[in-house]
Amino acid sequence: MSEAAKLGFNENRSEWSNLGQGAPETGPLKGGPARLKNISISDDAYEYAPVGGLSELRKAVAKMYNDRYRVGKKSQYTEENVAIGSGGRLALTRVASTLGVSHIGHFLPDYTAYEELLGTFGTFVPIPISLPIKENYNFSANDLEKEILSKGLSAVLISNPSNPTGNVIHGEALKNWVSLSRELECATIFDEFYSNYIYDLDKVSISAAEYVEDVNKDPIIILDGLTKNWRYPGLRISWTLGPKELIDACISAGSFLDGGANHPTQEAVIPLVSKEIADQEAAAIKNEFLVKREYLVKALGDMGIIANAPKGAFYCWGDLSNLKNGNSSGKKLFERAVQNKIIIVPGEFFDINPGKRRPKKAALFDKYARFSFGPPMKELELGVKLLREVL
Repeated sequence: MSEAAKLGFNENRSEWSNLGQGAPETGPLKGGPARLKNISISDDAYEYAPVGGLSELRKAVAKMYNDRYRVGKKSQYTEENVAIGSGGRLALTRVASTLGVSHIGHFLPDYTAYEELLGTFGTFVPIPISLPIKENYNFSANDLEKEILSKGLSAVLISNPSNPTGNVIHGEALKNWVSLSRELECATIFDEFYSNYIYDLDKVSISAAEYVEDVNKDPIIILDGLTKNWRYPGLRISWTLGPKELIDACISAGSFLDGGANHPTQEAVIPLVSKEIADQEAAAIKNEFLVKREYLVKALGDMGIIANAPKGAFYCWGDLSNLKNGNSSGKKLFERAVQNKIIIVPGEFFDINPGKRRPKKAALFDKYARFSFGPPMKELELGVKLLREVL
């Protein structure tokens, strides 16, 4: 984005296509719930909100998870299992600051921001786990068990659905991951910010919360918020869901890290956090984004970029190996594309290497790039046109 800004992106936005976009389009979707238009400020909202979030919002989050994923289960989430924060990175930072000395497993490829986070805390020993490219990045609970036991992991971090590959761990496979975490007492941190973006399953959304047995004992930590699944990235409202003891620690960390989320915004979003609104939004997302997914996958394929249709999120993980004239390098293709008013993300950015601990060498994903279908269709069509010209 810095390179694009130097070339006039901010001044001539309409001439650009941002296929590097990490946020979804934010306008109304057909069949979706009404969009929040105004945020009023009550007299109470001039004061600080509690560091852990407003009680009413925490209760709404807990009820939503119970209604969506835990109907009929004895153990139910309460507000004590929820902490509200200012966006996903902050929520993850709070969690990370509570873990203490830990060997933390992280996957390759995965979300770029994990690199800075995992490299910030001196108590962490980040352990990379390479997902098998030949098996389309699928990774079973048995595979995970071998990694946990052989590398002494005390925590695992993963985005599900995955950014950037679009893979989704669901059903029996997800149940096995949760069971393994419980049996081995290895905390699993599920970044579920794309859990409403699933395309090929007979479900509205997914969550590890469905398979937790005891909400206060199972070491399952879930991060989500309004950024992606409700399509309000500008509001910066997130939540952490997990055992009460962990949530207490996160709130304590928040008291010195950030001081809590914006009070008026928390009040305004309470009506949005319900099973009915979440399911309606997820259904509208599926209808709209499925069309964009099919369009972009086909367009990339026609240009010689191999991209399997992602099962979740809104990214195509493109293999550039077949491209000619030096365009098979994600970094070089980015450099050429940005000169022609199109933004993509080089695949090497997803080779998470905290603290640059692994030897310097060619990036694992140099011949890949991530293409987003988060923008509106009109911008996707412009991006495809510009990319064709570049190639």
